[in-house]
Amino acid sequence: MFKQLPNDQLEMVDILLNGEKIQVPLGTNVAAMTLSQGQRYTRTTSLSGSKRAPFCMMGVCYECLMVIDGIANQRSCVTYVKQGMQIETQQGVGSLPEGAHHE
Repeated sequence: MFKQLPNDQLEMVDILLNGEKIQVPLGTNVAAMTLSQGQRYTRTTSLSGSKRAPFCMMGVCYECLMVIDGIANQRSCVTYVKQGMQIETQQGVGSLPEGAHHE
């Protein structure tokens, strides 16, 4: 679906995508990076569990939500990868930060 074009001048960073350590170009947005790694969705819905993927790629539709560095509901299309980032597919509404409660 997505493919990163070869470029020896890009700085690479190490990140974790769903627990797997990978190297990706610095400055790539998380949604594009996720799709380029062959992952076909970024989240599931809370009611039906259906798979959702980035659509608008500009932060408007909220279909690209992921858990980034332990924080759920992050728009992956407007977040850029950086060294050591931890990114996970979001299941449903995502987890709340420690100490928070669902109402």
